[in-house]
Amino acid sequence: MRGAEPDEVEPRGARFRRVARVVLLDPDDRILLLHGYEPEDPARTWWFTPGGGLEGAETREEAALRELVEETGITDIDLGPVLWTRYCSFPFDGRRWDQDEWYYLARTRRTEPTPRPRALTDLENRSLAGLRWWTSAELSAARETVYPTRLAELLRTLLDEGPPSAPVVLAPEIV
Repeated sequence: MRGAEPDEVEPRGARFRRVARVVLLDPDDRILLLHGYEPEDPARTWWFTPGGGLEGAETREEAALRELVEETGITDIDLGPVLWTRYCSFPFDGRRWDQDEWYYLARTRRTEPTPRPRALTDLENRSLAGLRWWTSAELSAARETVYPTRLAELLRTLLDEGPPSAPVVLAPEIV
């Protein structure tokens, strides 16, 4: 996650943060996930896709690419279509985060371990434990918390059927 950007107000009056996330797959169809934790409670952990909030006037595509480089150091990717969108709301680092997230498909030829992240924010430095590649089977068998919560099922469908013809709207997740 990036530092807090100015909130925007959508028509219903709810405050939200526009976010671009990346479903990054390697040549073996493994997905790259970040391992995060609550800064004040490091025992509370979860896995999630790279990505974060838009900065200034950047597009979601630009934010997806920037965030991927900042959080993983990976630059050799092919950014594909938006797979899924969702609204989520969760407490983190002493505040509530309300986000409108778009998940982009991306491919990389890189299979070796990911280099150290390049440009983490202070909050990311205080809340990221690492990252790893997951197979679909590993993700399906995981007993750890993963966001979005249906990621294993969504990834299996993506690998079996390919990208959807239009972005799939996921059910809101409010924690």
